[in-house]
Amino acid sequence: MKNYISIIVAFILLACQQDSTVLKTLYSLPKKLKEVSGIIYSPENSTLWTLEDSGNANEIYGLNAQGEIAKTVTITNATNVDWEDITKDKAGNLYIGDFGNNDNIRKDLCIYKIDKSTLGKENAVSSYKISFAYPEQKDFPPKKTEMFYDVEGFFEFNNNFYLFTKNRSKNFDGTASIYKIPNAAGKQKATLLGKFKTCSNYNHCAITSAAISPDAKKVVILCHDKIILFQGFQGDNFLKGTQTEIDLDHFSQKEAVAFKDNKTLLIADEKTKKIGGKVYEYSFKK
Repeated sequence: MKNYISIIVAFILLACQQDSTVLKTLYSLPKKLKEVSGIIYSPENSTLWTLEDSGNANEIYGLNAQGEIAKTVTITNATNVDWEDITKDKAGNLYIGDFGNNDNIRKDLCIYKIDKSTLGKENAVSSYKISFAYPEQKDFPPKKTEMFYDVEGFFEFNNNFYLFTKNRSKNFDGTASIYKIPNAAGKQKATLLGKFKTCSNYNHCAITSAAISPDAKKVVILCHDKIILFQGFQGDNFLKGTQTEIDLDHFSQKEAVAFKDNKTLLIADEKTKKIGGKVYEYSFKK
């Protein structure tokens, strides 16, 4: 997430842009959280859970409605190699995706489960760990034209995880893959469900987060200036529905998306060149 020379250039060019006509700014993130990489919303206590990526603490943070850190939970038996997203199941248990893989060399990809009952404590223990690998990857690292094995977005649905890859290949063409992994302790198989394309411009179409609506009728993929919406699908055949690109009228290093309810998204970005470092709200018209 930190090798964005071309993205920095884009930030400079867009530094004077006006506020988005699509996004509503809710609040600025606390100064402590400089590299937010994932968010998930818990409606029962109006808490937005977030985390940071590689080089940061093995902690998750609960933000209140004003954007203040109301809870800090240290996960004592988990190492933050590169935490890239956070999600939850229907029971409210949280899951940390430690699968950031910029260089496509990792052989320790995993997901940590954090029981809902431990979220009120200062220290918590991951109740289990899901380890996995991509069967299609044979070389570590692969060729520069085959850097397909980084992930920054996932969600849990019907006792499975769905991971959306971030293409880091030379000659980026927007190709992304969806992998399915069982939500069960131990080493699990990652199954390739299918591939789709965003666009051929890395700055605008690299995938940084993913989320599914509470009613499981919408799946969204986040990029720096747009979301990609899948709907009209059955079960987990997300690619059998419609794929719609929604322009957010705002370019920044957006890294995290979550549903607040079936019609509302929360989006967070990192602060870069005085742009971002905020949480926004997006409302679907339907």
